[in-house]
Amino acid sequence: MSITIKTGAEIDAMRLAGRLASEVLDYLTPFVKPGVTTDQLDKLAHDYMVEVQGTIPAPLNYAPGGHSPYPKSICTSVNHTICHGIPNDRALKQGDIVNLDITVIKDGWHGDTSRMFVVGEGSIAAKRLCNLTYEAMWRGIAKVKPGVRLGDIGNAIQTFVENQGFSVVREYCGHGIGQRFHEDPQVLHYGRAGTLEELKAGMTFTIEPMVNAGKRDIKALPDGWTIVTKDHSLSAQWEHTVLVTETGYEVLTLSAGSPPPPAFITAQA
Repeated sequence: MSITIKTGAEIDAMRLAGRLASEVLDYLTPFVKPGVTTDQLDKLAHDYMVEVQGTIPAPLNYAPGGHSPYPKSICTSVNHTICHGIPNDRALKQGDIVNLDITVIKDGWHGDTSRMFVVGEGSIAAKRLCNLTYEAMWRGIAKVKPGVRLGDIGNAIQTFVENQGFSVVREYCGHGIGQRFHEDPQVLHYGRAGTLEELKAGMTFTIEPMVNAGKRDIKALPDGWTIVTKDHSLSAQWEHTVLVTETGYEVLTLSAGSPPPPAFITAQA
């Protein structure tokens, strides 16, 4: 698979899919509170996608090589779950943190985004992890422009995270996206500046760092999907889909309810 460069009309289709994915998170936000189950959030998201937006939940029955079909419409990763947590009947409780990962398909095009939520009043440490991971994602996004290399994105994220005493998960990464859920290139959240593929206008990919409060080591659960921290430390993740423009970047997964960019981004505008 080679990296696809999107045309103007294709970018418009990606903008629509990206905004709709973000609007699912806007819709779910008031429901994320103590007592709700991740199964209930999954059903709310599924019904909103299918009945209100006319989108298809991309994760449902998604089965990449070697995996059993994913059984739900969203991923819900709670506390020490790093990614691909399967919704279930466990109720969220005060102080939990949860990542809701949404991918919709609209007219054949994918929009992919995720946000962290603190359930009720979280601990200072949990909130710091979520906020730092959000900033790490944006430090990667801020590097995006033609001529930059993918290693520059990973290096910016890794340097920031490790300087704060946290660790970056290595086994999972961002990815190209378009008419396929996962395309080339792979977007690592660590690495050396000046290495890997050169960015060109028209590329679309996700930046989605997974940051652990403890060590970076992971463990896969027997369900074949859920990935957790080996040391049971908390993990956080944020994700946006990004377009490389002629002069920089455009975040495609923004909507009315998206959290504002960090101060260092708005200061550059």
